Order: sequence, then structure tokens, then C-alpha cells
Amino acid sequence: PRKYYNVYRKCLGNGTWALKGNYTMCKAILHKKGKMHYQIAFIINFLGHFISLVALLVAFFLFLCLRSIRCLRNIIHWNLITAFILRNATWFIVQMTMSPEVHESNVVWCRLVTASFNYFHSTNFFWMFGEGCYLHTAIVLTYSTDKLRKWMFICIGWCIPFPIIVAWAIGKLYYDNEKCWFGKRAGVYTDYIYQGPMILVLVINFIFLFNIVRILMTKLRASTTSETIQYRKAVKATLVLLPLLGITYMLLFVNPGEDEISQIVFIYFNSFLESFQGFFVSVFYCFLNSEVRSAVRKRFHRWQEQHSIRNRMTQAMSIPTSPSRVSFHSIKQSTSL
Repeated sequence: PRKYYNVYRKCLGNGTWALKGNYTMCKAILHKKGKMHYQIAFIINFLGHFISLVALLVAFFLFLCLRSIRCLRNIIHWNLITAFILRNATWFIVQMTMSPEVHESNVVWCRLVTASFNYFHSTNFFWMFGEGCYLHTAIVLTYSTDKLRKWMFICIGWCIPFPIIVAWAIGKLYYDNEKCWFGKRAGVYTDYIYQGPMILVLVINFIFLFNIVRILMTKLRASTTSETIQYRKAVKATLVLLPLLGITYMLLFVNPGEDEISQIVFIYFNSFLESFQGFFVSVFYCFLNSEVRSAVRKRFHRWQEQHSIRNRMTQAMSIPTSPSRVSFHSIKQSTSL
């Protein structure tokens, strides 16, 4: 029969619980090899988030500097990249500050860090929803893009997640106020307050994509305008990124079971996909964006031309043009000798 070990927490004389529990009777669940896999997965997570953050920052500054390509479509890409930057930054804050002691103390600032991380996590999905909305309007409802405004997408991406996270935080405060609001207690479903809207957004986006692909296969197949080509590339990027976001999120609800091999595969697969999301977003929406690449090439060629002109002017200024000036310098040198 399986032997169970208990954790104890002392009840103090004033009727309150001690801050720390007594874990002396506990035994380690993971054996040495299991711990090694978790450590490797953490390294993958750390490297993936770091590489993603660097790529996202480069993409952010490209969109910031290249004013010539600013249109509603690229502004949506820019905001999506910003949301991923903030999510990755808060992930690092969580890793650096959330020790077991902090989890147990459940102090206010650690709950705020968790709420911030969940807020930026939600904004990722709502900005992907904004991408889906724009593409659906531009391709399916062709003549309605003029009615779209930047403030509409800002409300979708930044504003809507805020009251959702506030409602989740209130639910956590009253029904699951422990361990810095990470994880959930059995029988308490407050996390679905923010996870539910994220799942709904994913489902709607998949419906959008199905409809967009259906239209692309028929109406836009013969069209070769530059705008249509841009839409096709945006659809391809969304077709790659949306399932990526969806798969990594749905994996949170999957139980790999008791089998050790399935647990290891799950850990590595989930760590890789989740940590490299930002990298894939920056690659597909910025580095492979033909508008961005064209604008960067133009800026580089302009810089080369200005640099060559400056060099020619410097060389021209350094060559003596007056014979009298030459003779004066030669006389000065000869007298000094």
C-alpha cells in the first residue's frame, strides 16, 4: 500500500496560523532523473524567453523607427509585439522574485506581480484577436476597413483584459487567497474568470481564420495587387501563430498522466513552445514582413549614400587647393628645420 506523509501547520495561541508549515515528514516526489529534466526544461524556458525578448525588442524599435510603414495593420502588429515584451518581462520578474518563502508569505506585492503577469498574458490573446478582426474585416468585408480605427483595437487589446483581471483578482482575494495567487485550490475555479475569455477569443479567431481561408481560396486567388499579397502573408503568419498560441495554452489543461516518458515529453514540448512564442511573433510579423524589410533596405541605402557623400566631402576638404597655401606651409616647415 502507498504510504502518505502529512504537512503540519501550527495554530498559534491567538487563533492564527503560523506563516510556515512543517514539511519534515515529506518525501521528495521526483527522483534524480526527474529533477534533471525539470532543470533542463527551466533552462529551455529561460533561454527561450530571453531570445524572444531580444527579438521582440528589435522588432519593437524597427516599428518605432520606420515611420513610412505606419498603417493600421502594422500598428496592430506593433502592439502585439509590445504585449509580448511586457509578458516576457513580467515572466522574468516572476522567476527572480517568487521564492518558496515568498509564496508562503503571500505578500501584497507578489500577488500584484501575478496579476500583472496574467494581465499581459491576456493581452497577448486579445491582440491576436485584434489581428483576426482586422484580417476578417479586410478580406471578408472588403469595403469596411475605412471604418476601422486605432482606438477600437486599443480597447480590444489593452482595455478589455483589465476588468477581467480585476474580477479574477477579487475572486482570488475572497476564495483562493494563498501562494501569491499562483495555481489553484481543488474545487475553486476562479482562474476561469480570465481563462474563459481567452479560450473564447481563441475559438472566435479560429472561426475567423476558417472564413478568411475560404475567401482567399476563391475570391483572392487571381488577384495580384500589393495589398492582396500583404493580406495573404498576414494570413499565413496568423495561421502559424494562432495555433501556436492555442496549442501552448490548451496544453495547460492536458494531464500527461502517470507515465514518466509522456510527462518528460510534455514538459519539454510545453517549455519550448511557450518560451519561444515571442520569437515566432517577431519573426512572422516583423522580420519576414516585406514592408519592414523594404523600409530597412531603403533606410540602409540612404545611410550608405550619406556616408559616402560625407567621406567625399572630408577628402575634398583635406586636399590643398591653393598654390600659395602650399608654398606657405613648405616655407614654414623649412624655417622650422
